Amino acid sequence: MKDLLRAHFEKIITLTDSEFEYISSHFTHKKLIKHQFLIQEGETVKNEFFVLKGCLKSYMIDSDNKMHVLQFALPDWWISDYHALYKQVPSSLYIDPVESAEVLVISLEDKEKLCNELHKVEHFFRKKTNLGYVGLQQRVLGLINTDARDRYEQLIKQYPALFQMVPKQLIASYLGVTRETLSRLYKNPK
Repeated sequence: MKDLLRAHFEKIITLTDSEFEYISSHFTHKKLIKHQFLIQEGETVKNEFFVLKGCLKSYMIDSDNKMHVLQFALPDWWISDYHALYKQVPSSLYIDPVESAEVLVISLEDKEKLCNELHKVEHFFRKKTNLGYVGLQQRVLGLINTDARDRYEQLIKQYPALFQMVPKQLIASYLGVTRETLSRLYKNPK
């Protein structure tokens, strides 16, 4: 399983075996069953999670008890409540698996330690943060500038595996549409 982590790092940086062993020693492995929370609203967040297997969702529940999915995380992706993690405020999100999943867990403290000790690790996380920010910006712009059909077709094109793993109700929530609207889009592609 740590082969996936090494391959992930080595998309951006080159590591020796001893460097990777040192880095990987700061991660712990965790198996999750469907709906087992990694993070719940109101909790203190101390960790970031690298997905090895399965699919996780990050979401909030509004005052009308409606779920709003912010992110899905597939293998080779990172997930956490970053606002709570970096600002050390209570979490406003829930994170749990859509299906059984496995993650590698690193604490913020260990991540900062690795970044201080190894410049290339700091470089890696800076690049990942920048790419995550770009992705978030594109998602927000897509919600503002595109209609439901375009958002749906973009999601299918970008992440076809998601439609095999994730119930349509969650995809509808992610796209900001009702389940009925998603069904119409699904039945009547362009």
